[in-house]
Amino acid sequence: MSDDDVLTRSLDAVQERIDTVLTQESARWTAVDPRFAPFVDSVTAITTAKGKQLRPRFCLLGHLAAGGEPGSDRAVDAAAALELLHTFALLRDDVLDDSALRRGAVTAHERHAKEHRARLLRGEPRRYGEGIANLAADLAHVYADRLAHALPAAAQAVWDETRIEVTVGQYLDIAVAAEGVADPELSRWIAVCKSGRYTIQRPLQLGSALAGRPDLADVFERYGLPLGEAFQLRDDLIDTFGDAEDTGKPAGLDLERFKMSYLLSLAVRRDGRIRELAATPAVPDSAARMRELLVTTGVADEVEQRIANLVDQARKAVAEAPLVPRWRTELMELTTRVAYRNH
Repeated sequence: MSDDDVLTRSLDAVQERIDTVLTQESARWTAVDPRFAPFVDSVTAITTAKGKQLRPRFCLLGHLAAGGEPGSDRAVDAAAALELLHTFALLRDDVLDDSALRRGAVTAHERHAKEHRARLLRGEPRRYGEGIANLAADLAHVYADRLAHALPAAAQAVWDETRIEVTVGQYLDIAVAAEGVADPELSRWIAVCKSGRYTIQRPLQLGSALAGRPDLADVFERYGLPLGEAFQLRDDLIDTFGDAEDTGKPAGLDLERFKMSYLLSLAVRRDGRIRELAATPAVPDSAARMRELLVTTGVADEVEQRIANLVDQARKAVAEAPLVPRWRTELMELTTRVAYRNH
């Protein structure tokens, strides 16, 4: 069986595991009261929408590269747990960012707020929608924990750290955005903590721990941290210069709100015109002007160069590592797809 077939079958098994959990839960709670159907469906809609499955992929690759058995039930459960944890993070992020679209569909909090208005329900529609979306995020988190409950001690430690980092990263992201802090190193740390680690480093370490190789944690940190940062920097560039049709979510949202990503923090430190734009209330052409300045000042090019350097670091980290050769090659090739994607 080819490498692609092995990984594809394992990823299919992950999706089947998630589908089974959510189908059973929907049936279970809808039997109690029909109102539960749209609630559980808020988790199902985002989990089954077309996503990149990066976290399950890296978890399975960490397991296989460490010599784990293909198709391992424990690895499939762990990978499925990571995808549901990602669903939790997306549902929560959409509320925190007040985003209207996710993966080309209306976000959960917007959908439930519209339903509130249409049905003329009591209370305030926005609070209703955000409340349901936050509870759906909690539900996804609980389902993720249930899939991860049988992890061995070394893998459980990675799982626990992953959940803490995502939550701490989300908090600091909000706090720094509210304060308008322009600190590139702090922005870089938030991006790595909130996104990079839990996208690449921790899934790889989780998979290798399940294979009985916690000794590979350092290798996967030296690979995962730079590639995770490159992943988030690409996200910043896509948000700034990308197309909503490609990304499935509003383009330029962070830029319009002057959210201090690494890209914008670097720019604010670099150029007085950008500092002035970021310090004044946004007007209709503010985002367009900011995009122009990010290019003309060379900041966008500098971020591209940083991505290239980070990719090189990641590749070197696994080039001579004691990994199963076929899966080491897959990790090397995956760096390009992760760091140079367009959505």
